[in-house]
Amino acid sequence: MSAQTDRFVHDRLPPREQWPQLRYDLPELRLPEQVNLVEELLDKAAAKGFGDRPLLRSSRITLTYQDVRDRVDRIARVLVEDLGLVPGNRVLLRGGNSIGLALAWLGVVKAGLVAVATMPLLRARELGDIIDTAQPTVALCDSKLLEELEKAREGRPVLRTVVPFNAPNEPGSLAVRSAQKDGDFRACPTAADDIALMAFTSGTTGKPKAAVHTHRDVLAACEAWPRHVLKATPDDIVVGSPPLAFTFGLGGLLVFPMWAGASVYFPEAPYTPETMVRTIVEVSATICYTAPTFYRQMAPFARERGVGKLRICVSAGEGLPDATRQLWKQASGIEMCDGIGATEMFHIFISSAGGEVRPGAIGKVVPGYQAKVVDDEGREVPRGTVGKLAVIGPTGCRYLDDPRQSKYVKDGWNYPGDAFMQDADGYFFYQARADDMIITAGYNVGGPEVEDALLRHPAVAECGVVGKPDEERGMIVKAFCVLKPGHEPGEAMVRTLQEHVKNTIAPYKYPREIEFVASLPRTETGKLQRFRLRSPG
Repeated sequence: MSAQTDRFVHDRLPPREQWPQLRYDLPELRLPEQVNLVEELLDKAAAKGFGDRPLLRSSRITLTYQDVRDRVDRIARVLVEDLGLVPGNRVLLRGGNSIGLALAWLGVVKAGLVAVATMPLLRARELGDIIDTAQPTVALCDSKLLEELEKAREGRPVLRTVVPFNAPNEPGSLAVRSAQKDGDFRACPTAADDIALMAFTSGTTGKPKAAVHTHRDVLAACEAWPRHVLKATPDDIVVGSPPLAFTFGLGGLLVFPMWAGASVYFPEAPYTPETMVRTIVEVSATICYTAPTFYRQMAPFARERGVGKLRICVSAGEGLPDATRQLWKQASGIEMCDGIGATEMFHIFISSAGGEVRPGAIGKVVPGYQAKVVDDEGREVPRGTVGKLAVIGPTGCRYLDDPRQSKYVKDGWNYPGDAFMQDADGYFFYQARADDMIITAGYNVGGPEVEDALLRHPAVAECGVVGKPDEERGMIVKAFCVLKPGHEPGEAMVRTLQEHVKNTIAPYKYPREIEFVASLPRTETGKLQRFRLRSPG
């Protein structure tokens, strides 16, 4: 029985015939019909022997699982008793990665509310779109980020209350309100299929969509990639850069460590490549999550300082060029654990780690999921053939009130929008976003393959490759390159890079145009926005 009396999200899910098939084939995926994910991961931690172990760390404080439970219970009481929220109400969360944001997210979900976390760099217009979509009545906002949210509230009376957090002495703040409460809040008895969160996609292809995930989704995700590939232990200390508002960050930097009994370190300020390496060494971090571009930028600092006790490096969020994998391995001695996931799927569904890594491949399908490469009609193509990726498993896409649902889910299968090739041994090789495949003079060229070739040249710091319309060839390959200091743009560099690509991969794949730029357009999660390169205006 659903505990969510506010049916706003339930009523705006896609029609059942547009839902993905959800499969729970493994024993560990068969969860109770009544379950609250925070009760499962936090309240039961003491019974699992984790109660006195650290969970949330910063330079100022370390909170054990029991400490976190007490604080989360107080926050939940504020939400229910002071703010009058009922299960199913949406709560907007705004803040950078911090202990305060983690506690707020857990309090919201434990109370049976729907967490709507937002990226800290979003401006008023973008926040306004999210408010219009999610209709939250309350927001919990980092005290340093109130200005844009207050602008977004103008003309939107639905958001009636904003409570600041990370403001320990400010009257009316979450900390002051919570201090007046007793702990021991009984978790809302949510159904497994009640809504836990609404995650907005990162906008690599345009207007973000709201993906909805249940308590069952999150717990099932914990029993898939973390159990079978990551294999974290209670002794692990996790660091990383992806925002908690992004499901890559929410899983890697909060939910999955809790499932394993591990702990997470949150910095006082957003990481730079240098401070990430310094933090890894200083806090004895053992697991790191970030995007390929960040690992590439971290490599010189890792080579200089070492990486301490680091043992697992997870790369996701965008394609991992083999040049970046090898650069990081040379700098750190660690073979990266690559993975592909999606906001719509909650987290990673294809990945391999350690000795199972194969050069150029992302990996194999994660236990609990199935994946195949298909043609435009959904028929599986022969191994070694490029096609569209289709995935099915214990999580899947359900957009909130969005016609794009029918494009993502077809015949029960999820189509993340990626072009892949699968080899005879079951390894999946990423080619490009399906709409980023470049067809030039009859040849198919994947932009990431050309990017990988360019990144192998010592002058190139970053690059993005797209198709540009061309009357003669249909499309040509065009590269946008950021050069390293000391290298000059110009015709000579264009010719040098073109010859380098011709000597690295099949010559027909070389970029016929190269434009030098100071930076590349990226989302806040570090993903390259190729659609902006195709339409730079």
